[in-house]
Parts: sequence; C-alpha cells; structure tokens
Amino acid sequence: MARSRRRPSAIDYWPGFVDALSTLLLTVTFLMVLFMVAQYFAAQESSGKDTLLMRLQKQIAQLASQLSLERSQKANALDEASSLRATLASAEAERKRLAGLVGAEGAGSGEMRVSALTKQLDEQRGITAQALAQIELLNQQIVALRKQLQALENSLGDSDKRDKQAQAQIADLGQRLNVALAKRVQELAQYRSNFFGELKKTLGDRDDIQIVGDRFVFQSEIFFDSGSADLTPEGYSQLDKLAVALHDLEGRIPKELNWVLRVDGHTDIRPINTATFRSNWELSASRAISVAKYLIGKGVPPNRLAAAGFGEFQPIAPGNSDTDLRRNRRIELKLTER
Repeated sequence: MARSRRRPSAIDYWPGFVDALSTLLLTVTFLMVLFMVAQYFAAQESSGKDTLLMRLQKQIAQLASQLSLERSQKANALDEASSLRATLASAEAERKRLAGLVGAEGAGSGEMRVSALTKQLDEQRGITAQALAQIELLNQQIVALRKQLQALENSLGDSDKRDKQAQAQIADLGQRLNVALAKRVQELAQYRSNFFGELKKTLGDRDDIQIVGDRFVFQSEIFFDSGSADLTPEGYSQLDKLAVALHDLEGRIPKELNWVLRVDGHTDIRPINTATFRSNWELSASRAISVAKYLIGKGVPPNRLAAAGFGEFQPIAPGNSDTDLRRNRRIELKLTER
C-alpha cells in the first residue's frame, strides 16, 4: 500500500547543554573507572589478608595448644624435681646418720649400708640433674613460644589496621562517586525531559501522546489496530518523525554515553487468544518489536534500541472504564543507559 510521508526538518537540541553534559559524563566515567580499580585492589588485598588471617589464627591455636602442653610438662617436672629434692635430703640425712653409726658398729654391716645408700644417693642426684635440665629446656621453649605469639599478635594488629584504612578509603571513594553519580543522574534527567519536550512539540500537541515521568507514552491506537501488531499508516508517519529525531539525537549525545531507547509494549486487562497471539504478553512484545524493526529500517542503529513486552501487568490507570483501558494500551519510549 502506497503511503506518502513528509519528514520534518532536524531539530537543534541545545548544543550548549550537550557540551556541558559531555564534560560531566567524562568526569563520571573517570570516577567509575577509579572506583572499579580501587575495588579490585581492595578485593585483592582483602582476599590476601583473609587468607593470612586464617593462617595466623591457625598458628596461634597450634602455639597456644603447644604452650599449654609445655606448661603442663613443666609443672610435672617441677613436682618431680621437688619430690627428688625431698628424697635427696632424706637420703643425705640417712647417710649422715649411718656414717655416725659406722664407728660404733665397726667395718661390718654399717659400711655396706653406707655404700648402698651412697650409690642410691648418686642415682638420685643424676635423676635430679636430668629433671632440672628438662625444666630449663621447657623454660626456653616457653619463652620462644611467647615470642612467637607476640609476633603473631603484632602481625594481626597491623593487618587489622591496614584493613580498616582500606575500608575507609573505599567508603570515601564510594561516597564521592555516589555524589557525582547523583549529580550526573539529575542532569541526565533534565536532558531527557528537554528531549521529550521537544519531541512532543514535533509530533504535535495531542491527548494520545504524553510524557509520564521519564517515559514518552503513545496510545497503541496511534500505531496499531485492535488485536494487531501491524503498523498503521498513521503509525508509519509518527515513527518517521521519531526516526529523524533519533538520528539528530545520536549525533549530539557523546559517544562515551552508552544510551539506548527502550520500546515497551503494554495492553489492557482484556484477554486475547487468537491464532497469532495466545496472550497479551505476546501481543505487547510483538508490537514493541514492530516499532523497533521499523526504526531500524529507517537507519536507527540496532544497538541503540531495545524492545520489551509487559502485557497487562503494568497498568498506569487502575480502573476498568473505557478511558482507563485505553490509557493502559500504550507504547512507551524510555531514553536510558545500558
């Protein structure tokens, strides 16, 4: 079917405003890269510190267990040494007593008893010397363990301090980035609002074309007949104007801004079940795809378009009147970032 189309002239969208936006977008891109780099290094450092912390904690547990065992052995050794000293003192007293009796008893049985006790006394002295040497070794081991524990505690303290410093730096960078992003989002919202305002003037001051929040809303009847996803002649005419505006917009938005025009299809709550469309979801998605494909045919890059169908599940009018149902049957355009 032949259709005549009249293309409007290209619209000049605020050159000065876009230049300012370009500078702002470069700044936010730089801050985002800086934040990602900081996050990467912080994650690497945090991962390394977590591994080191686990290893140090394991070593501390092992050293604490070993220290407890050494202390127990030392206590046993001290008890044994005390017992040996008592035995030695008793043996010394017995030896002196027997030595005094030697003169009275002669060289007989007294000398034998003194010899036996002297031998026993020498054995006890040897055992006591071994016990004292073991106690000294245990003391040295305990001192070494205490030094290791102190070194580990110092290392853990340094690790915690570095971790807190890194977290503080990340928090500060995140706060600055959030402030910058909030400012950029506000400026982008203003840019989008101005763009939609100019687009509405181009398409004409019509009740079936509205700006709702950050979306440009067309009633479905502009583009499609009831229950159909085929564009009407009026739909072609309106999309021709939109394609011209998008070409102009593409040349003005900085390349650093990875923008996309999202085309969303919506229906009312009345169910549909035809040979072509089994549900409102399928109908809304097909309508969004039809709009996107036509714009691509008019030279709009496919990577700048996205199509989605929402069926009846996101109404903007809560009632069931004819007016409410008509408002819910719509095509929405949203200029956003990918």
